[in-house]
Amino acid sequence: MEKDIPPCNIRIDKDGVWYYKGNEIFRDEILKYFYQNLKKDEVGRYLIELEDDCCYLEVEDTPFIVRAVYRCTAEADNEDCIYLLLSDQSIERLKPDSLWAGKDNVLYCSVKENAFVARFSRASYYQIADFIEYGDGKDEYFISLNGKHFYITIV
Repeated sequence: MEKDIPPCNIRIDKDGVWYYKGNEIFRDEILKYFYQNLKKDEVGRYLIELEDDCCYLEVEDTPFIVRAVYRCTAEADNEDCIYLLLSDQSIERLKPDSLWAGKDNVLYCSVKENAFVARFSRASYYQIADFIEYGDGKDEYFISLNGKHFYITIV
């Protein structure tokens, strides 16, 4: 018999701000700890799983926010790439084929080895927009990296 998992009284708003009982959580070490223990259940609900405790949290859109975008050449393979600064302060390489645009042209991508979706903040949206091209006559948008076009899916 599956145990009942209670709510955490934690909410993440669409801008990636965390709240506990309506009060903003601002301590970096607490947020880092929560991000490290963030999971998704089989139906897509978010939970924080600690040693002997587990609880669900309310997520308005996505738990991860892309805060900044950097285009550079990767040292490992000498290829053009785009790095993302995420709301948990981690930096990871964008998987350009995971980009998609949702309602109101909000941009999203997969992060954390495809375990989560991240929403681009307004600032990071404008940063990545510099790299987005329009496919004349096809009404499609894409990012070109290393001679390949990665089309952005519109949902």
